[in-house]
Amino acid sequence: MDQAHKQDKEDLRTLLEALLVASKDLQQSPIFSAKDPKPTIRALLATAADADPIMFDDSSFFKLGQLIRTLKTHLKELEKSQDRSFRTLLRRQITYYKVSKLGYVIEAEIQAYFDQESVRNLVTTLQESEDEDQKVEVLDEFEERLSRGFDREFQELVLKAKVFTVLESLLCDSTCSKRVRERAALAVVALVRFNKNVFVGLVLMGPIIEALVSMSTCCSIQVLTSLIKLVRIPLIDEIELEGEIPGIINLLSSEDLGIGVAALDCVCEIAYCGRAEVIEVMLNEGLIEKLMELQRSKHGDNLTETQKHRGNGSGVSSLDMEGENGPFSGCVARFAVQVEVGEGLTTQERKEFKKVVLRKVTEASVSEAEGATIFAEVLWGGSWP
Repeated sequence: MDQAHKQDKEDLRTLLEALLVASKDLQQSPIFSAKDPKPTIRALLATAADADPIMFDDSSFFKLGQLIRTLKTHLKELEKSQDRSFRTLLRRQITYYKVSKLGYVIEAEIQAYFDQESVRNLVTTLQESEDEDQKVEVLDEFEERLSRGFDREFQELVLKAKVFTVLESLLCDSTCSKRVRERAALAVVALVRFNKNVFVGLVLMGPIIEALVSMSTCCSIQVLTSLIKLVRIPLIDEIELEGEIPGIINLLSSEDLGIGVAALDCVCEIAYCGRAEVIEVMLNEGLIEKLMELQRSKHGDNLTETQKHRGNGSGVSSLDMEGENGPFSGCVARFAVQVEVGEGLTTQERKEFKKVVLRKVTEASVSEAEGATIFAEVLWGGSWP
């Protein structure tokens, strides 16, 4: 893109942003309002007058041009109706209402243009740019747009541009930097939050779960946990079907404490929502034994160095560092309680699994004191950080 064309795009965006602000001001003049909207209308029309007249003949802005011309007509009507008769007063209030509604339509039209440009730029940048910072920037902008809530028109743009496919391809590309892949993963979660009915199926049918586990970063496991919270049993069943549970359990022993903490949160979320078959797989993979090792290791005694690097993007927050023995304090009881109060099991299954957990605690204890302590925590629902 040459410099002149780039400057024209920036000037256009500045103009449209000014019109967007003015359109919001118009919305403050509903029927029976004492506020006179004429100054606001004049301000918007003055802003529009700065635009190239040819712009409003372009197909992208043809409707916007029509709306502005309608606004001019309303302004003339208001300027003519100066007397204080009841009929004139009523007509003026109706015009105020039309102006207010017009403000909403103008805002929607300008936002639709911004959304089209944003989605087009997102796809182009992710597919063609070699600049990692540019990719991160457009992904962050996309996530922010999704966070504003559901918008049917924006969803149509996303679907037509096949944005999910682009994000999935980026997330599953092992040659791409982890920073970009993590941002793509966060965008996928934002899409699922935006509309679960549409995007959950795409997550379940694709390779995203495997990619998140294989990335093995704090962020990727946190994303997986977020997806589990959103999708619940169908996603957990898919995780178990794809054989990813052993990989998640292995991450508990990661040298990176942040990854271990994220894996523990993920395991507990699976325990809360998972069916009996899933809990059984977890227990057969030696989860209780591993949790006891982690609880025994007292990671919290040597967290000084980790705490120094909280702000380095590792994902370990100050909350993760709390607790008498660090983030894994009472983790066996935490898991057991999640199973006991979870949604995926029957009452009988909860009782049976609690017996299994207690038996495994007894078998894996290195001393009677340790066994008795953890046994009591599981039996009565111990505390954890």
